[in-house]
Amino acid sequence: MSKVTCDMGMSLDGFVAGPNQSLEHPLGEGGAKECLHRWMFEEPERHTAVLEGITAAGAFIMGRNMFGPGRGVWDLEWKGWWGEEPPYHGPVFVLTHHPREPLAMKGGTTFVFVTDGIEAAMARAREAAGDRDVAVAGGAER
Repeated sequence: MSKVTCDMGMSLDGFVAGPNQSLEHPLGEGGAKECLHRWMFEEPERHTAVLEGITAAGAFIMGRNMFGPGRGVWDLEWKGWWGEEPPYHGPVFVLTHHPREPLAMKGGTTFVFVTDGIEAAMARAREAAGDRDVAVAGGAER
């Protein structure tokens, strides 16, 4: 049976992102990218095995905050933080309150927007992953 994993960096005082996420600050203002997640951005080649492990799952679940800075009705031009070829290379189930059609990207990533809760997202992710693991990917507000 497959596992459900979650790889998430957290500060000792319990923060996983800074406040006030925006286009200018994808991980929030302050220490998120500057400190907490710096290892991913400044030395990705040194941490290749860890980064590959994070993206090796058969399906992913993330919150809307991780997919993008928008709240409310979707900006359909927005396709995520990762450019034309996100690192997931599989189905990504995005938890949201606002419906949106699935978004297929280069490299095999398809974002599927789930409006009926985490249980529904998990069931769909497990089915899509088959024997492979399901990874829960960040998306915390702070």
